[in-house]
Amino acid sequence: MNSASAFFARWRVRLSYPCAILVLWFARPTPGAILWGALLGLLGLFIRASAAGHLHKQEVLTVTGPYAYTRNPLYFGSAILTLAASIATHSWISAVILCGYFVLFYSMVMRREEAELRQHHSAAFDEYAKSVPLFFSAAHARQALFRRRWCVFLCAVQEKPRISSRYRIFVLARVAPLDVAVCTGAGAVLPNA
Repeated sequence: MNSASAFFARWRVRLSYPCAILVLWFARPTPGAILWGALLGLLGLFIRASAAGHLHKQEVLTVTGPYAYTRNPLYFGSAILTLAASIATHSWISAVILCGYFVLFYSMVMRREEAELRQHHSAAFDEYAKSVPLFFSAAHARQALFRRRWCVFLCAVQEKPRISSRYRIFVLARVAPLDVAVCTGAGAVLPNA
């Protein structure tokens, strides 16, 4: 780890406190700004929760779920939360502080973690990095969105260890017969259950 990366890793949390004080000092929230910020914040929380549900730290290289679209979905969700907080403060000074802090610190953190993943997973990570953007690519997201359809049947079959048997039976009995035709018609390959 180089000296700049070590500095950012060590001071990331410590410097967030004075930044938070400044953000609150300059904030001029309105009910509307808080509402819009909260709505956007829900999206950020959803992305982070989805990413956390797929992550297997230090076990395997996670390439499914949100990790199929960005190598850093947790930080992408955090970026959306930063924008949400910026909107809620209703202050351009607070927004500059929040976004500047995020860009400064998290760009270094993402690069440091990428080097660790490359060291730990070598060729597998290099192949993954070639096909998935570091943070966000509109072209990649658009392509990924239209490449595959989400399928209730596949979700119920593949997620069976994680969902209750009653819910799985409900989905397979009620929804899946309709969805199987759509999934197979769209070219999906059904796994062995």
